[in-house]
Amino acid sequence: MTALLDFARALEFAAHKHIDQRRKGVRAEPYLNHLSEVAFLVAEATEGKDPVAVIAALLHDTLEDTDASYEEIEQHFGAEVASVVAETTDDKRLRKAERKQRQIDTAPTASSRAKLVKLADKVSNLRSMAYSPPADWPLDRKIEYFEWAHAVVAGLRGTDARLESLFDRAYEDGLAELRGETV
Repeated sequence: MTALLDFARALEFAAHKHIDQRRKGVRAEPYLNHLSEVAFLVAEATEGKDPVAVIAALLHDTLEDTDASYEEIEQHFGAEVASVVAETTDDKRLRKAERKQRQIDTAPTASSRAKLVKLADKVSNLRSMAYSPPADWPLDRKIEYFEWAHAVVAGLRGTDARLESLFDRAYEDGLAELRGETV
C-alpha cells in the first residue's frame, strides 16, 4: 500500500474518531484542524520522507481522546505507527499533574519519531493557546501551560532545528499575545 493511501486512510480514521470534538479555545475549531497541523509540521520536518511519523502525528490523540484501541491502530496502520501513537499518549488513569510531569520526564528518552510528534504538538498547542485560548482559563493558567510546554520541549531539544525554532517563536509570541504586548 502506498504512503499516500495510508495517509488518506489515517485522515479518514482520525476524522471519524474525532468527529464531535472541538478545540477548547474560544474559536472552538474542529479538532481535526489540530491533528492536520501536527501532521503537516511533521511532514515538513521529515521532508515527506517518513510516512510513519506523519501518520502517527495525525493519529497521536486517538488513544487518549477517542474509543480507538492500540490493537485497532496496529491492525489498520501497522506496529510502527501504533508504537509512536502509544508513545505520545497520556495515561488518563493518572492524575493531571502526574501526566504532565511524566511528559517532562519521558521527553528526553522518547523515540525520534515520538519526539517529532511531541514537538509539533506543542507548537500547535501554543499557537492555539495564544490566539484562541479557552475562555474560562485565567491568564496565570495560560502562562502556566506555556511554561509546562517549554519544560517538555527542553527534553526534546536536538530533534529538529526548524521545529524547535517554530516552538520558540510560538512560545515568545504567544506569551506576548497573552500579556497584551505588541508582537
